[in-house]
Amino acid sequence: MDMHMIKAQAETAVRELLAAAKLRRGDIFVVGCSSSEVVGERIGKGSSAEAAHAIYEGIAPVLAEEGIYLAAQCCEHLNRALIIERACAEAYGLEIVCVKPQPHAGGSFATTVYENANDPVAVEHIRAHAGLDIGGTLIGMHLRDVAVPVRLSLCRIGEAGLLCARTRPKFIGGMRAHYPDGETR
Repeated sequence: MDMHMIKAQAETAVRELLAAAKLRRGDIFVVGCSSSEVVGERIGKGSSAEAAHAIYEGIAPVLAEEGIYLAAQCCEHLNRALIIERACAEAYGLEIVCVKPQPHAGGSFATTVYENANDPVAVEHIRAHAGLDIGGTLIGMHLRDVAVPVRLSLCRIGEAGLLCARTRPKFIGGMRAHYPDGETR
């Protein structure tokens, strides 16, 4: 598996989704990633630290330059908890839980994010503004209420299927309600 290609695909995906989602500094971007699926294995059966690192290297610098928080979803062995920077938890008033991800209990991507974060913490719940689901990891539970699917120029990272979403505020009201044009935030 070509790790340079995986890094490039991850970077392309995050840049395209950021353009579609119109996120602002301080927003949250969730990533669920099965490194097993990326390298052509079944989810949870072929964890790859190399693939996880390549994806991290494609995504993290882009989010950092935009001032957007990265939330890495852990696998089901940690109840899909999320690894974030402490600053994100404090900014959003999130309750921190005590766990450190490992490749087979949390996943290689969450472990990579934890190892590269300045001050990593875990939380159980988040309401992200957009996200990438790499390999069928089911990030929907960590998105705000109205998730809008986004199609990118690519549909895979490595061998893993790629699903993307941005979110928008709920439209409320009835026949008399008016909404701002182009509201996507």
